[in-house]
Amino acid sequence: MCVFVLGACAGPRAAPPTASAVAPPESWRAPTPSISDAALEIAWWKSFGDPVLADVVAQALANNVDVALAAARVEEARAQFRLAKGAELPGIGVGVGGDRERFLNAFGIGTYQTAGKAEIEASYDLDLFGRLSNQTKAARAALLASAAAQDTVRLAVVSSAASGYIGLRALDARLLVLRQTLEARAGSLQVQRRREHAGYASRLELEQAEAEYHATEQQIPAAELALRRQENALSVLLGEPPQALPRGVVLDSLKTADVPLTVPSAILRRRPDIAQAELQITAADRTLDAARAAFMPTIELSASGSIVASTLIGDPVALFSLGGSVLQPIFEGGRLRAAAAVATSRRDQAAFAYRKTALNAFREVEDALATVRLTADQERALVAQRDVLSRTLALARKRYRAGYATYLDQLDAQRGLLSAELALVQSRADRLAATVSLYQALGGGWTRDQALSWSGSPATISSTRSTLAARD
Repeated sequence: MCVFVLGACAGPRAAPPTASAVAPPESWRAPTPSISDAALEIAWWKSFGDPVLADVVAQALANNVDVALAAARVEEARAQFRLAKGAELPGIGVGVGGDRERFLNAFGIGTYQTAGKAEIEASYDLDLFGRLSNQTKAARAALLASAAAQDTVRLAVVSSAASGYIGLRALDARLLVLRQTLEARAGSLQVQRRREHAGYASRLELEQAEAEYHATEQQIPAAELALRRQENALSVLLGEPPQALPRGVVLDSLKTADVPLTVPSAILRRRPDIAQAELQITAADRTLDAARAAFMPTIELSASGSIVASTLIGDPVALFSLGGSVLQPIFEGGRLRAAAAVATSRRDQAAFAYRKTALNAFREVEDALATVRLTADQERALVAQRDVLSRTLALARKRYRAGYATYLDQLDAQRGLLSAELALVQSRADRLAATVSLYQALGGGWTRDQALSWSGSPATISSTRSTLAARD
């Protein structure tokens, strides 16, 4: 009866706040004609069809500093789990000691003694109310949450590496367009100089051609600087000092495979950051249970045995003791209640963090879906515009040479074509980067079975995660 009274001191276990619940939308806002349960390809970055891109991603996974830090955090969490697990097991210690001394015996005579003692002690906390076991469960959930965080870092690094490489190829394409345009305008400038020298063109037209040449020329150093910075940033992401990077296929040849979509609720099972948030709730729940169990008595059994030998006695003497203790907190100055309140607050924070992570996941998918669709529409329009402007430039040149149009018409067509070509390069890069973002938002095809190094089979890992995720 006393135990129940003491247990009531902890008060009822507070339920998670109802405002932290997450209700996934029934469907995506963006048009999604192909909804299926198809799994995402694990190595989805290979679908772009560039072996160099695949090598860049592999190098990033192998050498990136953030990935190494995440792995170290997993090892720390694994050690914390072993530490908590060890507290549930009996503690056993041994000791050996001895000395030689001279002392006065009962008759006042100085006597020498050589004595030794060998002792073994054992103690065990019965943990009847689950304080230690809940601490172990919390540490296990924290370990799996740390592994999910590692998956999140890996996915982010893969996406950053793929996006960085796409950005690099886009800058290559931009620089190529500028150099080709500069070469064409250099030819036009030479023509204008000959025409002006022969009296067929005015000095004004020559100055306009030269100004247009330099207008293109000044864009090349800026493009080269952006290219150099992109290479440097991508090199650091790969865990290397800034250096020149290899190139694969050109931007136009990068493929964009269709990404299989599922219903929104599937995102809650795929994304590692959501798994991490869910496991953090589990860890907080178990920590709260351990804090509540601290109100209950602590029952500990102990035993010891020793052998004492001395030159003053004939045979060694065996000694032993068996005992137990019950410790019930009576007055702790409010520390136990405060610890339970802290654990409750942290559980609630974890619940709201889960809601925030889930809502952000839905937003990222919606943004990526809209970006993929709209940038594709923009790219089609830019291709049509580029083709029209290319024909316009050809007509403007013919009309100018025939004397039916001014040189300003040709300059306007050149400017419009350059602008359309640069916009087309950027639109293609945006569409490819949006595909990368969509893979990342959908969970990237990443599974914990590939990332978590655990002393068990993948089936055991999944089963453990499912068990831990089921909150009381």
